[in-house]
Amino acid sequence: MSGGYYVSGAERARKVGDLFRRIARRYDFINDIQSFGLHRLWKRRVARLAGVAPGQKALDVCCGTGDLSMLLASAGAQTIGVDFTPAMLDVARQRLQRLAAKKPRLDLTFCLADALKLPFDDGQFDAVTIGYGLRNLADWREGLREIWRVTKPSGRIVVLDFGKPQNRIWRWLFFQYLQWGVPIYGLLFCGDAAAYAYILESLEHYPAQSGVAEAMRELSCRNVAVHQFFGGVAAINYGVK
Repeated sequence: MSGGYYVSGAERARKVGDLFRRIARRYDFINDIQSFGLHRLWKRRVARLAGVAPGQKALDVCCGTGDLSMLLASAGAQTIGVDFTPAMLDVARQRLQRLAAKKPRLDLTFCLADALKLPFDDGQFDAVTIGYGLRNLADWREGLREIWRVTKPSGRIVVLDFGKPQNRIWRWLFFQYLQWGVPIYGLLFCGDAAAYAYILESLEHYPAQSGVAEAMRELSCRNVAVHQFFGGVAAINYGVK
């Protein structure tokens, strides 16, 4: 059902880009349904862990429709959100226009960029976040290295994504939900079951919270921590450069 999105290199990037182009307009709505609205709470937790203060610089990688970027900017940070799917950025900019009417002083810019080749110098940002994006990259380790590269010394790196529960029964139930439940939502509300079946396919090839924590330590991150939700179905990886 997933359409074989998990392939190597540039071909995977092309397929994933096409996937997000197709679902961009309904992305937020289906995220609310499949997570029962909890993704919004988890993203607020990411923003708190990022700990940005007014005048600091924040980068939100794979920003999608921009909700996490807007949380960082609302905390007063000079924020840039980057994504490689123009359709997702179109939605993000439309949302920003509506938010700017209420919060006209937000310092937030969205730009098109490849997470594996971020167009920024080393050590530019006080905090770098990525929500539900690292798992989708053609090379997640290279993506994490790029995030580390553009983070300032003592800056915070915060990664939110689906997780893999340690409890075997809970993991099986969660994977059944991803295999059957979530694609049904995609079919009913987006007309595209395959796009949402991809979540399980990508997660099966992703080391999730334990692997990301190990990779952060290999990059010499300090204060590495994992914050898990609902027994590990979602998790935040945190580290300090």
